[in-house]
Amino acid sequence: MLFYGGFKQHLTVVGKLYRWSRTTAALWNKLRQAPMGTSFSNALGIPPGKGPNQVGCTDLMVGHTVEGSFFRLYYPCVESPGSEMPCWVPNKEYFDGLADFMKMNRSLAEWIFNYMFGSFKIPAAMDAPFKPNGKYPLIVFSHGLGAFRTLYSAICAEMASQGFVVAAVEHRDESASATFYFQEKAVSEEQNQQATKNTHAAQSNLEEKWMYYRSLKTGESEFPLRNKQVKQRADECIKALDILTGINSGNSVTNVLQSRFDWTTLENSLDMCRIAIMGHSFGGATVIESLCKELRFKCGIALDSWMFPLDEEIFPRVKQPILFINSEKFQWAGNIIRMRKLDSSTIPRKMITIRGTVHQSFPDFTFLTRHWIGKALNLQGEIDPHVALDLSNRASLAFFQRHLSLEKDFSQWDHLLDGQDDNLIKGTNITVPQSSM
Repeated sequence: MLFYGGFKQHLTVVGKLYRWSRTTAALWNKLRQAPMGTSFSNALGIPPGKGPNQVGCTDLMVGHTVEGSFFRLYYPCVESPGSEMPCWVPNKEYFDGLADFMKMNRSLAEWIFNYMFGSFKIPAAMDAPFKPNGKYPLIVFSHGLGAFRTLYSAICAEMASQGFVVAAVEHRDESASATFYFQEKAVSEEQNQQATKNTHAAQSNLEEKWMYYRSLKTGESEFPLRNKQVKQRADECIKALDILTGINSGNSVTNVLQSRFDWTTLENSLDMCRIAIMGHSFGGATVIESLCKELRFKCGIALDSWMFPLDEEIFPRVKQPILFINSEKFQWAGNIIRMRKLDSSTIPRKMITIRGTVHQSFPDFTFLTRHWIGKALNLQGEIDPHVALDLSNRASLAFFQRHLSLEKDFSQWDHLLDGQDDNLIKGTNITVPQSSM
């Protein structure tokens, strides 16, 4: 499921949750005793950003059709005591998507997930006013297979707190567990003429259309599908960048979702010379594909990247610096070999591995389950999840300072890029035959 990128030897998170919930009486007792949406929330939660900026977030959908663009923006904001923090999972349809993915009953899946995760909030103020303060560097973030735009909020909020604007794309290549767009309702000609006279009425003429994860068909080869998807994903990241470039230049934007956020406040506030791309698992592959397609991305960070979807022929065409941050438990020799094919004697390429981590040490799930459940469901490794993500975030910030030429103090974490920490491995823990390189 979430973010494994098709590595089928691993059991998926939802599958484990389902099996665990059916066979472990202790978990069911906890679920039965808890009020709806509040179980396991005590002392659990997504950590807020540690930087000097308050963090706001908002959603932008440009173009109501499936060909449009959809992303969540995280940004430094003006302190807004009255602003609400958004729900971590915005709609029940995302639970439905996860259930369909695992061939589970939707009602049962929604019940389980709502008990365990329904009360959690993202540590950002929804639609809070943007904080003008010079020009902010930009990060485009790509989620993993079976994920969606909100599930990496700990990383995105941290980057925003440190002075970045982050666009977390929700992909419409049928690799997300669920996403949505809008289609026009069937209306009479008279109703349509009336709607065009009123913008609000025109928006009410749209209805949500949900798109769910597309499973492999019987006998279908996986590579053609994933390769097509990674190309679309890269295009969607570039489209998000194009939209933000236009907004920064003062172009007006129509948000299909009609949020309260004032997009004109972003004008001339983004540093379009300092743009990076970041992603996890399938999103890591999207990083590589996007770097190849778009030179405006000055560097990229691939978190526990799943390299399978990529054509190796693009590797020599990737000219930007890359940082691979891997977990200790997910990687395997074939995947590392493909990463190593991006090594260069002239272009900076770094790889580090965080000890005691699993593939799910990067998404927010790792902070939302108690240790015994997290270990059982492979959402947590041996290392404290806060320590693990701090290492990843700090190494990322050091990398961004170095390759975006930032005037920050992130160089204090330069040593992490060389694996110089008790919880880090320089390079990889995987033994790769020299003959394969």
